[in-house]
Amino acid sequence: MIKILLLSDTHSYIDDDILKYVKQADEVWHAGDIGDLKVTDDIKKLKPIKGVFGNIDDNIIRKEFPENNRFMCEDVDVWLTHIGGYPGAYNTRIREEIRLHPPKLFICGHSHILKVMPDKKLNLLHMNPGAVGKYGFHKKRTMLRFTIDGSKVDNLEVIEFSHP
Repeated sequence: MIKILLLSDTHSYIDDDILKYVKQADEVWHAGDIGDLKVTDDIKKLKPIKGVFGNIDDNIIRKEFPENNRFMCEDVDVWLTHIGGYPGAYNTRIREEIRLHPPKLFICGHSHILKVMPDKKLNLLHMNPGAVGKYGFHKKRTMLRFTIDGSKVDNLEVIEFSHP
């Protein structure tokens, strides 16, 4: 069983409240708009991180993180990207690929809106952890944590902070 902390849209912001949850995870996944490599460097000092770049990220971040990150976590096929849309309204950049080769877990950020929903048509679970950074229109800063045990995604929990 692997404990995952999922965050997105940090926009260069990291603090001890976020890092407290990083310490409790086995892995951290970042769904883009990192803003500054200091964010991921601080996380890497504590735990392994997988991530993608977002639309605000510069060439330095884009050299370290890909646009799409598809990998296996235990028996779960995971696709991590920044701008992905959601079931019924996937981004045109990925729409055909997700239809032809759906993962079991599809994760994106960008919207600053926390959303977890199944795509019954493609038999996948969609997650967007919202935004944990202080920049943006969101009223609450959010992250998700969950476990992956074999092929099971379980123990989903929303972590919420006030903004700012």
